[in-house]
Amino acid sequence: MKWFALLLGVGLSAQVVASEIINAKQLLTDMSSAIQERNFDASFVVVKGKGMEPYRWIHGKVDNSELEILSRQNGAGLEVVRVDNKVTYFEPQTQPYSIETDAIAGPIPEILFGEVGSLSNSYDFVLGGKERIADRAAQLVRLVSKDEHKYNYWLWIDIQSALLLKAAYVTQQGEVLEQLQLTHISVTEQPAPPLIELSSKDFPMPLASLAPAESTQKLQNNWRIGWLPEGFKLLKSDRHKLDLNNELADYFLFSDGLVEFSVFVQRPLSGQRASGALSSGATTVYVHNSGAFDVSVVGKIPTMTAKAIAESVTRPL
Repeated sequence: MKWFALLLGVGLSAQVVASEIINAKQLLTDMSSAIQERNFDASFVVVKGKGMEPYRWIHGKVDNSELEILSRQNGAGLEVVRVDNKVTYFEPQTQPYSIETDAIAGPIPEILFGEVGSLSNSYDFVLGGKERIADRAAQLVRLVSKDEHKYNYWLWIDIQSALLLKAAYVTQQGEVLEQLQLTHISVTEQPAPPLIELSSKDFPMPLASLAPAESTQKLQNNWRIGWLPEGFKLLKSDRHKLDLNNELADYFLFSDGLVEFSVFVQRPLSGQRASGALSSGATTVYVHNSGAFDVSVVGKIPTMTAKAIAESVTRPL
């Protein structure tokens, strides 16, 4: 009887775990659909240590078109506008420009607007508890990395509207490094007036692709990145001058669907300090001075991960 009770307990536990995974995944899928379908006007802040950056986020549907505005509220201002698959950037002292994409690159990972279930190869979906965020009932869903080379990502989803209310990058030890939290959200039947105004405006034509496949292959032949965390794939690469020092560098962008990091390889710079890292919130900048060339790794990954990537870069013989 004891063995029967033990086996029954194990079976019930497995059913609970399976049900939890399904429910957590379904909540993420519902959130993705809600972000794409609902009309809302929200304000949120991104908190990194003692720093805080406020944003306004407006989304809605007008005449079967999906419209979105993301604007930074501090400083000189930055506004990004999306009309279906065209995203236009309005930056201070720069001519507006458009690119062809179905999501705005901002503080919220783009995967949350799409096939969230594709992250299941690299992350486990785990239900947490319920909390109150921005005066709304929210359900916590944790994206738990399957290895120690990535941070975990926690999301609090509005139980009523299925919209995102809060998100955070969290270490394997449970330390919150960076978080995004809505301070206000209004969900309406009709789209907000700024979106209606957008539907009658003209925007620049999208820029042509800057990195053809043959150029990417050529750069890959120049350098060998010997180690990558599990699940990361090359998205693009090119060669350009860095804004920081106007030096030419080979550039590689990798992603696991949720997180991106960049690798820059350039000639050694005079007066550079020894290899080391700087961090801001969840973002790590690791610079490795190999002697023959310098490697910089930038992204929302742990310092030891960035270090291992940078030190694995070699020039093929």
